[in-house]
Amino acid sequence: MALQHLSAPSRATSPVPGGTAHSGVIHVNTRHTSRYTVVGNHLAQHRELSLLAIGLAVHIQSLPAGARISIKALAERFPEGETRIAAALRELEAHGYLERTRERLPSGRVVTRTVSHNQPGTCAEAAAPPARKAPARPAPQADVRPTPAPPADAPGLQVPDSGADLLADLRRHDPRLLLAERDIHRLAPAVAAWLERGAEPEAVTRTLAANLPSPLHHPAALLAHRLAVLLPPPLPVSPRTPCPDPFQTCEDCDRAFRGTGPGRCRDCRTDTLEAA
Repeated sequence: MALQHLSAPSRATSPVPGGTAHSGVIHVNTRHTSRYTVVGNHLAQHRELSLLAIGLAVHIQSLPAGARISIKALAERFPEGETRIAAALRELEAHGYLERTRERLPSGRVVTRTVSHNQPGTCAEAAAPPARKAPARPAPQADVRPTPAPPADAPGLQVPDSGADLLADLRRHDPRLLLAERDIHRLAPAVAAWLERGAEPEAVTRTLAANLPSPLHHPAALLAHRLAVLLPPPLPVSPRTPCPDPFQTCEDCDRAFRGTGPGRCRDCRTDTLEAA
């Protein structure tokens, strides 16, 4: 009879914690002490974002401030390509995880300012580091007399324009498009760009308020996306009608005629040629 080796284990030991067998996931968690990023379940388990958009948001949140996250830079880093990455960025922008605005530098160059939100609904100013305070100095005696309010048309004041009025009026078409005042001032230049390109205000309103998703969590982000992606092209320049020559006075008969400069009218020029 063969000897039994009682010291040998009856089956391989698994590093996974024991317990009742089941087909679901089993987590083996190790506490991170460095090089980690906190991601909310509202993003990791988002039911409306694609898997690519969720992964891209996690990657962006893990990057240091100032890192390049343009479509071209991300396409060089990942194999999905510019088209799929651009679509994923639009998803994140529509759901409030990303905010992209176009800004013109003093040099005239136009750049894209990108803000990543790990919690949708937070403003960009809240994520900025606190400003360094200057040393305290004795304040001069202030004039406590009330300052009169300047007139509405004083230079330097921001008077609500038609773009801001259009955005504020969107809630009349759908109550979900109720925007905060800061969002209205941020999006008003984009609406003005549509109006400058010949779009009628009614057409802009229809485009912004049509086929809204349900539920609509971040109306300002959705409107920013539509204003940027659906911007109509500039109107074609119509050919100008050539201006007629100015009137001149004939040197022989004093009659008026059109010409590029002083001289004789057609009849006097004809008579001169016939006489010759």
